[in-house]
Amino acid sequence: MIVEPKVREFICTTAHPQGCKENVREQIAYVKEQGITGGPKKVLVIGASTGYGLASRITSAFGCHAATLGIMFEKPSNGKRTATPGWYNTAAFEEEAAKEGVYAKSINGDAFSKEVKEQAISIIKEDLGKVDMVIYSLAAPRRTDAQGKMWVSTLKTTDKPFTEKSLDLRTNTIVTKTVEPAEEGELEGTVKVMGGEDWMDWIDALKAADVLEKDAVTVAYSYIGPELTYPIYYDGTIGQAKRHLTKTAGEINEKYEDVKAYISVNKALVTQASAAIPIVPLYFAILYKVMKEQGTHEGCIQQIARLFKDKLLVEQVPADEKYQIRIDDWELDDKVQNQVMECWKKVTTENVEEVSDIDGYWEDFYHMFGFHFDNIDYTEDTEVQVEIPSLKADAQ
Repeated sequence: MIVEPKVREFICTTAHPQGCKENVREQIAYVKEQGITGGPKKVLVIGASTGYGLASRITSAFGCHAATLGIMFEKPSNGKRTATPGWYNTAAFEEEAAKEGVYAKSINGDAFSKEVKEQAISIIKEDLGKVDMVIYSLAAPRRTDAQGKMWVSTLKTTDKPFTEKSLDLRTNTIVTKTVEPAEEGELEGTVKVMGGEDWMDWIDALKAADVLEKDAVTVAYSYIGPELTYPIYYDGTIGQAKRHLTKTAGEINEKYEDVKAYISVNKALVTQASAAIPIVPLYFAILYKVMKEQGTHEGCIQQIARLFKDKLLVEQVPADEKYQIRIDDWELDDKVQNQVMECWKKVTTENVEEVSDIDGYWEDFYHMFGFHFDNIDYTEDTEVQVEIPSLKADAQ
């Protein structure tokens, strides 16, 4: 099949298997260059197939030489449609891990479910004994809880409507966007989906099954961002959920003396989740330009490699009183933010390509789905039905 990108606003409905493989290979190569020493040896990554979760799995396996068990919720190809990018990423990751003799298994299912937790525990007991790190990197639109109730997350404000400049991804034009406040129940739903309840459920289940090493570390990912985006993000429904996630880190630390829980507050990056947030893509595009000019821009793999090497694997983890590790430090540097705000004030449709790195934004977007890699011939036929080795083995 000839696979081309089919983009609808902030989502691409196709993925290129060879491009996704190249994306994974490039991330592996970067991690190997970093000279990471020490670190965890048996890692569970919940939300392991794209973005920060994938970068965490790659850093664990190819930086720390750790065995990894990854949880994902992806769709394989049916022969007529491509698989999701996370499916191809995971297949490529397992293939590269096998070449180096690094243990890698994956579970494809709903990480919120009791069944997937039980399956993960069973694999850990059988193959690894215990894990010494748990990465929690879920970004889901909905969740069915233990009682069978469906909760849905929303991207809304929590106070009053918020109107600001935004980037129309269909036309690359500057428009005005208004985000409405959440209706009754929508904030609660967002906290249920994206807050810390399920993270705590995972740690409770792993502790009860005695599959966590003493002094195991668990890290969940969050974002705060600049004051510009507070109404839609930090003070919005999603930000309230992230505050709950942060609160949960403290609760885990209080509940379990031999577990260290942290929140990594990460940098703004193009991910499948962030591309859907109104106003935010324009901020990202401007931020990219400023940080690239100042030499501090990082993608997912650069960010997570630095998190491991400079923050998690040092003798004294630099966390604040909320157990937050600020890996967004370069983004929120005054030099960066002052310049971003200058650009924000003057950006228009006519100068958007000059004032922002809109090309860089789109390049990262297409890379997520395996497109726009120079060494891939996208005119060639490619096999879209790709097997994930560990899932194939489990099925046999």
